[in-house]
Amino acid sequence: MKKIFGAALLISSSLVMADTLPTYITECADCHGDKGVSSESDVPTIAGASEDFIKDTLAAYKDGTRIAIKSKFRAGDTTRAETDMKAITKDFTEEQMDEIAKYYSKQSFVAAKQSFDEGLAEVGKKVHEMRCKKCHEDGGGSADDDAGILAGQWTPYLQHAFKLFRSGDRYMEEKMKVKIDALDDKEVEALLNFYASQQ
Repeated sequence: MKKIFGAALLISSSLVMADTLPTYITECADCHGDKGVSSESDVPTIAGASEDFIKDTLAAYKDGTRIAIKSKFRAGDTTRAETDMKAITKDFTEEQMDEIAKYYSKQSFVAAKQSFDEGLAEVGKKVHEMRCKKCHEDGGGSADDDAGILAGQWTPYLQHAFKLFRSGDRYMEEKMKVKIDALDDKEVEALLNFYASQQ
């Protein structure tokens, strides 16, 4: 009886906590999905990314270091005008960004179910091992390296991110620029298939 009561109390507490999350956290789900797991192929899953990575990303949008892409809302009131991450983060305080990062870093990353080419994925694995694994550990699936989770991320989102990196429209540190500049189109395609294969 004590076990049942304790379990019921735990579930009840979790629901109360979920109901009391501030709007600036819950509204992230209107694009990034429930608990940060995206069902939209052009929107990244943010669940399970490291706290530092999420904080740094929000700060980069806020100060304009990272390019912000216009997007419509995918849930909630979808009649709202298009927005972007710079507009969303502009009034965030440091404390709010810390809380957002803490909440989503504690959620579970769920790999996107998507198609991929097995042959290209094998090639991509070799490219990753040769060029990417120093910063993106465990085949791009580690959150601990604070570099974002690539393994299981949506391919259309990653494809667009590669395009922005390669064009110079998205800021990156010099060590990453050297790696990106060294990749040809076939290697990028192979990497995308490798990351997509990790489901």
